Amino acid sequence: MTDESEGTSPIPLGGKMRTMAQPAAVSKSICKAAAVSEGLSEFSTAEIYREILGRLGENPNRAGLLATPRRVEKSMAFLTKGYAEDPAQVLHGALFDEDYDEMVIVKDIEIFSLCEHHLLPFFGKVHVAYIPQGKVIGLSKIPRLVEVFARRLQVQERLTRQIADTIQDAIKPLGVGVIIEARHLCMMMRGIEKQHSSTVTSAMVGCFREKETRAEFLELVRQPGTGGL
Repeated sequence: MTDESEGTSPIPLGGKMRTMAQPAAVSKSICKAAAVSEGLSEFSTAEIYREILGRLGENPNRAGLLATPRRVEKSMAFLTKGYAEDPAQVLHGALFDEDYDEMVIVKDIEIFSLCEHHLLPFFGKVHVAYIPQGKVIGLSKIPRLVEVFARRLQVQERLTRQIADTIQDAIKPLGVGVIIEARHLCMMMRGIEKQHSSTVTSAMVGCFREKETRAEFLELVRQPGTGGL
């Protein structure tokens, strides 16, 4: 039997799993972070950004930076406004009964979001498809839904799944497919610095897991617009 003080897996006791206590180093780190957060609560967000500028080696009192803390505060509020919005409510205001059971696709939706690991942007296009089962979504609400989730700190994989799951929960279609193609500045301007790399993620729900439906979706997404589109 393993001594639980060694920081290994939980030990079964009487058929149940006993949860291991957090390592002391982790607990101290959490406590320290909580204390720092509590201590910063008396300062405005702009004041905290001003402090960051100083720690970066800049002079926050020079002319070009005097208004920067407030500008950054407003910018971050806009870029993360999705936290204050309910994605389900965005869709529920535009659900319509309709006897249509073919694929609906809204593609090439522009997306801008922030990577939660480095707070650097990633950007690209989203393609969303679903096959209705008695209800359809107002077309403008699909880009709106994408925007709600994108305006949060994100990873592309989770963002893809959130869009698909919300549509599935809202109208219970036969299936949903979502593809995101994006470029990440955390890979382009820092770290590995690969300027031409891109990331593609997909989420397939229901009938979109079937080979034929998935293939139709991918083919339609790849087709360029026609005429003036």
